[in-house]
Amino acid sequence: MACLSPEQLQKFQEDGFLVLEGFLSADECAAMQQRIAEIVAEMDVPLHCRTEFSTQEEEQLRAQGSTDYFLSSGDKIRFFFEKGVFDKKGNFLVPPEKAINKIGHALHAHDPVFKRVTHSPKMQALARSLGLQMPVVVQSMYIFKQPHFGGEVSSHQDASFLYTEPLGRVLGLWMALEDATLENGCLWFIPGSHTGGVARRMVRAPAGSVPGTSFLGSEPARDNSLFVPTPVRRGALVLIHGEVVHKSELNLSDRSRQAYTLHLMEASGTTWSPENWLQPTAELPFPALYT
Repeated sequence: MACLSPEQLQKFQEDGFLVLEGFLSADECAAMQQRIAEIVAEMDVPLHCRTEFSTQEEEQLRAQGSTDYFLSSGDKIRFFFEKGVFDKKGNFLVPPEKAINKIGHALHAHDPVFKRVTHSPKMQALARSLGLQMPVVVQSMYIFKQPHFGGEVSSHQDASFLYTEPLGRVLGLWMALEDATLENGCLWFIPGSHTGGVARRMVRAPAGSVPGTSFLGSEPARDNSLFVPTPVRRGALVLIHGEVVHKSELNLSDRSRQAYTLHLMEASGTTWSPENWLQPTAELPFPALYT
């Protein structure tokens, strides 16, 4: 089982991240990739992406549609696209499977393939060896990182978006479904940057506002030389402390860098911020990891 050794646990506590190579089998990776290909082939492109907008008023409606689509995606399987992949009439300029940036935020709850991986015995064993008492799954994403224009993700802390009181209760699990290299946009971390709290928070704006979120505080300038690249092979799992500073660069290669990622929260003795963009719903309370 995927139990951490005392040395691994110590390394995670010191660095705020830990690479576990070979966590997923090739078959598990292939099953998720295959399932995602089916989901993309059947997807309904959201209306706010497909509509032709000319006037400023229509543009505001589009922005509102986009905002609502994102803010209500926490308990659904929804599609988010790269910039510049639609023409003015809302038609694809590139094949749909190459246009998509990510799918979020509830594959773990609604799709049997992803549900199985999320609650697999080794995932539960991993959480137990980290000492999690009542872990719940707050969100999942399938990230495509498309060749040539898979966007960079600027330096951030996950707890800025998934804020809890006390801090230190959110954990990211990032699984490489393809090799992540320096060329195709692997993760970079600042080791030990998880001990100083969060610099900024994204909070939900009052209902009906555009954009639907705003930031409190700001991301400080980070010394680029502090970042350590973390290339991994297909099947690796990277543990990410909610406050460790990390980023990924543009994908300039001709290979995608697909990943399945989920976030857990230790629910025991923790308050999920009511100001977070993502909120549990009556249809989908955050599911317990342990089955």
